[in-house]
Amino acid sequence: MARQQIRVLIVDDSALIRALLKEIVNDAPDMVAVGAAADPYAARDMIKRLAPDVVTLDVEMPRMNGLEFLEKLMRLRPTRVLMVSTMTQKGSETTLRALQLGAIDFVAKPQLGIEAGMRELAERLQQKIRETFHAKLRHGDAGGEARHENYAPPESSERIVAIGASTGGTEAIAAILRTLPANAPATVVTQHMPPIFTASFAQRLDRECRIRVSEAIDGERILPGHAYVAPGGRHLRVRRAGSNYLVKLGEDAAINRHRPSVDALFDSVAEEVGRSAVGVILTGMGSDGAAGLLRMRRSGAFTIAQDEESALIFGMPKVAIEIGAAAEVAGLQEIAGRMLRAAEAGASRYRT
Repeated sequence: MARQQIRVLIVDDSALIRALLKEIVNDAPDMVAVGAAADPYAARDMIKRLAPDVVTLDVEMPRMNGLEFLEKLMRLRPTRVLMVSTMTQKGSETTLRALQLGAIDFVAKPQLGIEAGMRELAERLQQKIRETFHAKLRHGDAGGEARHENYAPPESSERIVAIGASTGGTEAIAAILRTLPANAPATVVTQHMPPIFTASFAQRLDRECRIRVSEAIDGERILPGHAYVAPGGRHLRVRRAGSNYLVKLGEDAAINRHRPSVDALFDSVAEEVGRSAVGVILTGMGSDGAAGLLRMRRSGAFTIAQDEESALIFGMPKVAIEIGAAAEVAGLQEIAGRMLRAAEAGASRYRT
């Protein structure tokens, strides 16, 4: 029996963009564009009539803002939504808010008239639609995370927590970091995300968290009470310099088709930090980070994988668990507490 095609509804106020996205969708054998709407009002009627599997949604549209429409949609008829966003500061901030409201993921809007990279764009959009289709439905802000107030840093050495994620990771990372106390162990984060978006992501987290959150800068010292987010397009690695740990950014080749790559981060932490580290792998499609997490565990670090129930996409954590990279599997709401206890007690000595 032939596999059912993914039914896609395209929502964008630009006729040219609608036509381009429709062509890209219909060019893939496993998906079909069932309709295209110029504004949220037309989209609302089409969603009721066509029941699409995935909706691609423009951020800025006439008659009703994309965020307002998304919020209504997720409240009244939860749907798998892929945002189509402009590569601007304003566009990135709006897109991150859309992820909070329940959108699964986003893809950068194509620049019309630029032929170079169009094939790459088509492949990226098609893959994002597949990932969105396979993701669990989200219902907006989870909220209600229990904050962790007590953390006693070990006197022997500084601990470093390394976190890696892909699709669904922005909200999973936020849920963890928002609960951390101001004196939490130094944290380094790789989230698959393009430039501009990582800066907006870090800024948003810095406003919401008690720890300081920033986009990582090459050569800066990694300090407790801080989280450092890998910039889009650059690998984040940790390097030891005497008794200190420093950020090392690189534009070398993509790893597992990603830059930044979770494996790049985890490999460096395994080599430079070893048993003084805690590794956490979260939601995401594919296997990036699984092998690196295994190397962290073999180096003496304590490692955690997000469980299937709480992961938006149980791809990266699943592979990590299957190869024995995870010392523990935990739900999203449990991860912060467990990584703090591991860091406090000494990763290689911690047990549940």
